Amino acid sequence: MNIKPLGDHILIEPVKEEEKTKAGIFLPETANKEKSEEGKVIAVGPGRKTDDGKIVPVAIKPGDKVLFTKYGPNEIKVDGKEYLIASESDILAIIE
Repeated sequence: MNIKPLGDHILIEPVKEEEKTKAGIFLPETANKEKSEEGKVIAVGPGRKTDDGKIVPVAIKPGDKVLFTKYGPNEIKVDGKEYLIASESDILAIIE
């Protein structure tokens, strides 16, 4: 399935959190884990429309690795795979 975000929305594939702590302890699947705040941009909408009808392009492009707000993006599931859809304002930084 092909997903094309609208407006200033961004489709993100969350990066899986490390399943092992820094001390080398492996965490079980049942451990209470926080949602990832990091992901890879898969697709980007055309941009935000201003009041006078002009489109302001999104500053993020597919392939960028980004940090986003923890509770901002909406979770979706497509073909059994989990993705996030976020507004450009939910993106905090691009990881280089």
